[in-house]
Amino acid sequence: MAPTAKKVHDGKGVGLSNPQLSSDRRRMLDLTDPFFSVQVDIDLPQIAVIGSQSAGKSSLIESISGITLPRAAGTCTRCPTECRLARVEGQWKCIISLRRLTDASGQVLGQALIEQFGQIIYNKEDVEERIRRAQRAILNPSKSAKQFLEGDDEDCDYEVSFSMNCVSLQISGPDVADLSFCDLPGLIASVSRGGNSSDIKLVESLVTQYIKKPSCIILLTVACETDFENQGAHALAKQYDSEGKRTIGVLTKPDRIPVGEELRWLPFIRNEKDSLDSGWYCVKQPGSNEIKKGITWAEARAQENEFFSMTAPWSELEAIHQKYLRTSNLVDRLSSILSDLILKRLPEIQEELSKSIFKTREALSRLPREPSEDPMNDIAALLHEFTTDLTRHIEGIPTQGGLLQSIRPFQLKFRRSIGKSAPRFQPYERRRAGTISRIRSPYFYADGSSSSEEDARTRELPGHFPFVVQQTFIDEFIKEWDHPALFLCKEVHHVLSDHIKRLVTKHFADFGQGALEQRVNIIIQGHITKCLDRAESQIRWLHAVENRPFSLNDHYLSDYKQKFLTHFKGARDRQANATAIDNINGYSPSPTSATGKNMSQPQQYGISKVLTGLAEMGITGIQAEDLARLLPSDKMEPALVIMADVRAYFQGTGLKYVADYTSPVAYKRFADNVALAIDYELVRGVNRDILKTLHTGLGINGPDGHRICKELAQESLNVSDRREELGKKLERLNTASEQLLHIGF
Repeated sequence: MAPTAKKVHDGKGVGLSNPQLSSDRRRMLDLTDPFFSVQVDIDLPQIAVIGSQSAGKSSLIESISGITLPRAAGTCTRCPTECRLARVEGQWKCIISLRRLTDASGQVLGQALIEQFGQIIYNKEDVEERIRRAQRAILNPSKSAKQFLEGDDEDCDYEVSFSMNCVSLQISGPDVADLSFCDLPGLIASVSRGGNSSDIKLVESLVTQYIKKPSCIILLTVACETDFENQGAHALAKQYDSEGKRTIGVLTKPDRIPVGEELRWLPFIRNEKDSLDSGWYCVKQPGSNEIKKGITWAEARAQENEFFSMTAPWSELEAIHQKYLRTSNLVDRLSSILSDLILKRLPEIQEELSKSIFKTREALSRLPREPSEDPMNDIAALLHEFTTDLTRHIEGIPTQGGLLQSIRPFQLKFRRSIGKSAPRFQPYERRRAGTISRIRSPYFYADGSSSSEEDARTRELPGHFPFVVQQTFIDEFIKEWDHPALFLCKEVHHVLSDHIKRLVTKHFADFGQGALEQRVNIIIQGHITKCLDRAESQIRWLHAVENRPFSLNDHYLSDYKQKFLTHFKGARDRQANATAIDNINGYSPSPTSATGKNMSQPQQYGISKVLTGLAEMGITGIQAEDLARLLPSDKMEPALVIMADVRAYFQGTGLKYVADYTSPVAYKRFADNVALAIDYELVRGVNRDILKTLHTGLGINGPDGHRICKELAQESLNVSDRREELGKKLERLNTASEQLLHIGF
């Protein structure tokens, strides 16, 4: 590669030195130096130079920095170049470093790796070649930087097209401007033949990573030789700074404006077109031919001054707008804006660092516990915590959605189903039932019951019948209990399984790669299935036991038999002797005087006449309701007794006329026993020997226990990557926070 003419570096005032710049500005710029390692996490004030290809961006940077950038093979546009300029007394020098934010695979590093690339440069002629080699090292991240520093790299291909890793230049000297900025790759409009079209989006994404940050000052370069609307850098800047509050426009190559079109650019300088808060500047840099001829930077600045002073329409601009012409004015403005922004942002940076450290620590704390050196002990502790929590849920937790609360609706539904199986007796003959308000079908009639009695009577005396009659009716409703009882067991099994699966996820989901959670689920579901089998077997046993009527509740049974018998008789009496019963029930004795005699002697009828006649016969103390005993006996009374027997034994709430009766005889006994059996064998049964079952099923107590535990404890790749990422971020933030504490401002 042919070296650039040496004369370009001759003369005083290389680049833009301004000894009058405030020392406070220098101090502000120095304050941000320790924080470059966290610029991926914190929004640091910086200047990003953007522009389309051939917008004059490289020439502008050369003018500001006083060095020549490599122009061959396009390497200067393939990675960011940070320039940190400082005016100091003493010899001019340049330190070139590689600042890597990502490793060879593109993963973000915990701490930015800063590697000095070669010795300190004291001769400006050597900077261009060193930068070119540094850029090649950045674009080949898997290779040693030393290979590019010392070896012959002309034929070396690039491993990556573009990179977020930076070439960092620290330039200091007595004639250097106080400024820091970052030169970003130029935006690509199209790729050449054989090029990669994805590079267009790649470069745009790289530039966006910088300019989207609120504290980034966008230095937008626009070439005057090209239509303004065709330059994509302006549209990108507008996208992230729509109001133009942090964009500074720079018009380049004003000497190449076609004749007659100069006036169309003046509205920018006057900030009348696409106005920006900090305005638009215009600069003129030496062309490539002038650089080849050996123009010095001092001569270049003199030519620029002469151009704007002598060339219309620039020379004719109002005095108020003349300050927007020339590179020196631009640099002075950039330095002022950047130092002011740093001064404003430092307290905010301190707060942002504290918040980021807190959030990062929180994110780390939410990750599963890092695998220890003793996975067997970790798994044993998890199993103990799980079984303790399982016991708590099985015993009952006082919250909505608890296990027992979820089971209860199915228990109540089962109880109602059993209650609805009550025999539906009607104390009427079938032929007359149509005139009576019917209960739910199917139902049994008194004459049907009487027929069954007569068919079953063998050697019994008239009016006495074998117990098989009652048992036949009892069998009719008991046989219906099997299905709802087993259905309840299945529903409880589903609820229990789902609830325990959630507990397993709660305790084991974040351990290892999920193998422990999966195996615990399989073991427990098998254990639950065995409990289900035992519960169903117990239910079938309870149902078989109920096949023979039995009760030690003699008092309840006789009491409710009498209540049902009275009810059935009353219903039949109201049907057969409706007029007499109504008269008896509606009778009201006449008022009497203090002597006990009627105050008046009206003519007596009906009940009153009968009671008076009985009294005249010497039969006293008879009440109106006693007259019902004079009614003829009911031939269906034996059937009513059987019906009352059966209903008293069942005692459900299936009929409206016994809705208020409650008695713990057959159906309630069965309902309670089934619920208890399911609770004991299935719900509480799951908790019996569960810890032993898990240890045995997992095999962690066997000879291969250590190996099994180690395999189960292997952390998932996603979690380990996330842990590493957060750990590196916390390391960066803590380092920056410590450095900030030593800064006084």
